[in-house]
Amino acid sequence: MTTTPRTAIVTGAARGIGAGVATRLAEDGFAVAVVDLDETACKKVVEDIETAGGTALAVGIDVVDEQAVQAGIGRIAEELGEPTVLVNNAGIIRDNMLFKMSTDDWDSVMGVHLRGAFLMSRSAQSYMTKAGWGRIVNLSSTSALGNRGQANYAAAKAGVQGFTKTLALELGKFGVTANAIAPGFIETEMTAATAERVGMTFEDLKKEMANRIPVARTGKPADIAAAVSFFASEGAGFVSGQVLYVAGGPQG
Repeated sequence: MTTTPRTAIVTGAARGIGAGVATRLAEDGFAVAVVDLDETACKKVVEDIETAGGTALAVGIDVVDEQAVQAGIGRIAEELGEPTVLVNNAGIIRDNMLFKMSTDDWDSVMGVHLRGAFLMSRSAQSYMTKAGWGRIVNLSSTSALGNRGQANYAAAKAGVQGFTKTLALELGKFGVTANAIAPGFIETEMTAATAERVGMTFEDLKKEMANRIPVARTGKPADIAAAVSFFASEGAGFVSGQVLYVAGGPQG
């Protein structure tokens, strides 16, 4: 007897952490909606998942657009299955010191991280509460503790933690958990771009960061994917409203 796989949505999944998470959830047996701003950019991840025997669908959604979110999640429910796992990973950076940070730098970061997580969660939770089972995993960051040059990003990522705890309180009685993961330094295209912006090679930046991390290495998308895999699992049903720092050492 075969059973229909549960459906998971991963935003910002065309590359980096999101791609790693989407791949891992597919390995765990979920049908995965690979979501990003550009649907075409998601197709490589979908192909990799399908080649490995999994089920995936590329979906283009601008997470700050209310109508796009509703339409996109509706399409996922129809074409892939009603979603019961949501990973809010979509994010951008617009780093600058406070006195040089533009209002648009602030609004853009808040929009993607907070408005995006809100719109996606509000839309997806209806399927989860109906099913009596659901998992929401939000990506925060060690920057939530404060990080020079990231007033916007730090505030957004701290906001994600408060949002997560509130979802846990509101949705728990419906069988839905909500947890956050706060990565430290992870090797992605985004951190490679940071190296370029500060005038370092990526290898030099990774070495410098590894020297500061107790486990003496930098993180990889698979490290975050493993944490998501736990939070999305059946066994994590008694864990909710938590923030897990995946950073190679103690934080906070």
